[in-house]
Amino acid sequence: MKRGFWKSLVGIMFLIGVFPIFTIAQEAPKSADTANPVVLIIIVGALALAPFGLIMLTSFVKIAVVLSILRNALGTQQVPPNQVITGISLILTIFIMSPVVEKMYSEAGTIQDTEAIFSEVSVKTLFEASQRGKEPLRQFLTRYADERHRVMFFNLAQQMAQKNGNDPNAISAEEFRVIIPAFVTSQLTEAFQIGFILFVPFLIIDMVVANILQAMGMFMLSPTIISLPFKLLLFVLINGWELLIKNLVLGYV
Repeated sequence: MKRGFWKSLVGIMFLIGVFPIFTIAQEAPKSADTANPVVLIIIVGALALAPFGLIMLTSFVKIAVVLSILRNALGTQQVPPNQVITGISLILTIFIMSPVVEKMYSEAGTIQDTEAIFSEVSVKTLFEASQRGKEPLRQFLTRYADERHRVMFFNLAQQMAQKNGNDPNAISAEEFRVIIPAFVTSQLTEAFQIGFILFVPFLIIDMVVANILQAMGMFMLSPTIISLPFKLLLFVLINGWELLIKNLVLGYV
């Protein structure tokens, strides 16, 4: 009960943190003297990129891919459905990323006056706040981006800069254009590694059942129909959901 309460609390905190962004435009003064169209464009653009950030800059990719591979390994077709996999991935992502978001929020600071967002100095204020707030995210991405992938994208960025006539030495290995693709590639690699480990025991069950049916002469009976209950039983007996989710979360501790 206590664990469910904290998960719900994290979800509510996430909604409370996102909802004021949507209400800023409604609460903003309508006067043309104080409204700043540049800030409105920045806010709308940030909202449009929010789904991209949620998927590419968090643990969502790894969790969603692992759960999809698990479903294929079990051979349960569309069970659990895509909506459930996406929902579980989203909840676990919020649970994992909440400390990072809280740190970003504290580093960026808060604006006491809502109308100040639409003042003439608001663009500079938002830029400075984003510069401070992005550092915890940079640390998170760097921590879980494999060094080999970071070096690869750093070298690729330097080659592209040199080809376009820019100074390749001006590119830093800590830039987001290097860290983000390295992070996503690392997450996909780890997800497929976990997926391979998940697939092996279920593949063995399929092979054993197929050999038994072949030895008994039941060529017309699909081995998948027989092996599916045994795979589900094995997954339940080892408490598979708890072990999988626990290790996915501990991978970011």
